[in-house]
Amino acid sequence: MSGWPTRSVVTMGSPYHQFCPVAKAMELLDERWTLLVVRELLAGSRHFNDLRRGLPRMSPTLLSKRLNQLVASGVVDRRREGREVVYTPTAAGEELRSAIELLGAWGIRWTGVLGDADLDPKLLMWDLHRNVDLSTVPAGTTVVRFELTDVPPRQRYWWIVLSPSEADVCDADPGHEISLTVQGSLRDLVAVWRGDHTWAAVLRAGAVVITGPARLRPAVTTWFGPSRFAAVPRPDPELVA
Repeated sequence: MSGWPTRSVVTMGSPYHQFCPVAKAMELLDERWTLLVVRELLAGSRHFNDLRRGLPRMSPTLLSKRLNQLVASGVVDRRREGREVVYTPTAAGEELRSAIELLGAWGIRWTGVLGDADLDPKLLMWDLHRNVDLSTVPAGTTVVRFELTDVPPRQRYWWIVLSPSEADVCDADPGHEISLTVQGSLRDLVAVWRGDHTWAAVLRAGAVVITGPARLRPAVTTWFGPSRFAAVPRPDPELVA
């Protein structure tokens, strides 16, 4: 029957040659890094360098290739604003939000213990800084220094610079007075971010230590809340053993 809408899909990997819509979707989306690029765009990254910071182990060449494929497929819009190139999800890209959220919920519930290679300080700091509740940050500039005790020296110190209007993350001393220091292992801080542990639990156990003015210390757990997946119920360990 003629008149049905058609659209060409840019296939990234090998085609499945099935008319099943799941197969057709996966021809576009199951190439390595593709859904993570979509994840970053849906999380608010709009520029190439921001995407790189959210995907620190992805090469710039591959990121550029994946963006070009997503643009050609109608999932991402690319436009120039002055001297900057801006990427935004299209309606098709936005429709993937629920799929990304379901995958994240499934992943945190069923994929088990993280290996050491899964722990990335760059990604943790990027996630922490872009999810700060700015409405709770005091006036002026507040600098929180993170000391990660279980990583190589060159990755040990990070600074998140806060104001009521923005948050920025630095891997070199920004030169401002330090307001607070958060000291703990990368693994414990990732666990807090994922919701595997709470701030209260790691602070009570001494696994994470916050130093600085008493009036500011409690605010750290408000500024740097857990990810949106932290509330996902976890299975009883006895049921998955």
